[in-house]
Amino acid sequence: MNVIVIPDGAMIVVPLIEKNGHTYLSPTNFSKYDNEVNLNPNFKVNMSSETPSGVRGRISLLMPLLDKADAAIVLGQRPENYEPMYDVLNELILFCGNGCNNAHSLAVSIVSQLDIPVLKLAYPTARDDIIKLIDKVNLFLKDFDSSIGDDLDADLRNKSKKVSLDEFEKIIGNSY
Repeated sequence: MNVIVIPDGAMIVVPLIEKNGHTYLSPTNFSKYDNEVNLNPNFKVNMSSETPSGVRGRISLLMPLLDKADAAIVLGQRPENYEPMYDVLNELILFCGNGCNNAHSLAVSIVSQLDIPVLKLAYPTARDDIIKLIDKVNLFLKDFDSSIGDDLDADLRNKSKKVSLDEFEKIIGNSY
C-alpha cells in the first residue's frame, strides 16, 4: 500500500513504512516517480486568494500523490513549551519540520477528508513516547486501523483536561 506522511520526511516513521512492506510516497522524492508526478498548479483545493505562496507550493507538491495514497500517517505539532530531547539537527531528522503551521494544517485537513485510513499521533516529548509512537505505527501498518491513534484535538495537539466549575472557582479564589 502507498502511505504518505505529514510532515513529509519524518524519518522516525518512513523506515517503518518500508520495513512493513509498504511504499512511502513523498512529494519531494522525484527520483522515485520520474515523470509520474504532474506538478499542475490547477489542483482542486479550496484556498483563499490570500493563501501564501509557500502554502500553495507545498500543497501543490502533495496533491498529485493523494490520488495514489492508500493511507496516511500524521505527526502532530510540537507542544509550545517543548524541551528538545536531542539537538536541533537530530530533532529535524527524526520528526521533520512542518514547514509552516498553515501548510501543515491544510495538508492534514485535506488528508482527513479522503476516504483512507489516517493515523494521527501526538508529537513525542519523551523517550517512552517515541517507543509508543513506533509501536502504534507498526500496528497501524499491519491492519490500517485508525482507532489506535492518539486522542488529538483539531490542531493535532493533546486534548487538554477540562476543569470543573468548582475546581475553577478554587483556582480563582486561591489566586486573589
